[in-house]
Amino acid sequence: MLIDHFPVFGLRVRTPRLELRLPAPEELAELAELAMDGIHEPDLMPFGNPWSELPPADRARRVIQRHWSTLAELKPDSWALNLVVFLDGRPVGVQEVEADDFAIQRQVQSESWLGLRHHGQGIGTEMRAAMLHLAFAGLGADEAVSVGYLDNHASLRVSRKLGYAENGTSRGIARGKLALEQRFRLTRQAWDEHRSVDATIDGLAPCLPLLGAVT
Repeated sequence: MLIDHFPVFGLRVRTPRLELRLPAPEELAELAELAMDGIHEPDLMPFGNPWSELPPADRARRVIQRHWSTLAELKPDSWALNLVVFLDGRPVGVQEVEADDFAIQRQVQSESWLGLRHHGQGIGTEMRAAMLHLAFAGLGADEAVSVGYLDNHASLRVSRKLGYAENGTSRGIARGKLALEQRFRLTRQAWDEHRSVDATIDGLAPCLPLLGAVT
């Protein structure tokens, strides 16, 4: 079976409302169609690469290609898990967690997007909390980092709510113009002190060598 050779297909992270996992092909198609309907308001650009402003069909294709490319490039010293977020069995967005040389650095970083129709329901906070549970409780990370443009108030609010501490600012580019970024760092202790979302993990043990998380 495929899962015997690529065990991340069996990984599941669950919270009271959500399940994070890799999608089946038809679920990936549904995720792509969700992206076609919009990811953020037109006056906001949360990504350095403005892929979310592609024409709808190109945007959908990009979601699929991004999913495939991260799986193809996954290896213990450099990986990204593009976990799809499911609510009531339907995809609502993506919570990515990635790391380089995790066995040495014990650090993860994250990106995410949520279908526009699902904004404002607390899903963004819950799916990031699920990712942090995977990182700290599952993989044994020492810290998590995040970055968000200063005008992306929803993303910055999630980081602060979950215990991230501000870690300086940096310069980025959005829509071809200078955009200041807020950087964040979350230690294991701060994560433990701010935990408010219950989460469980299934199918992780076979994935640990592939993610460089075997001590």
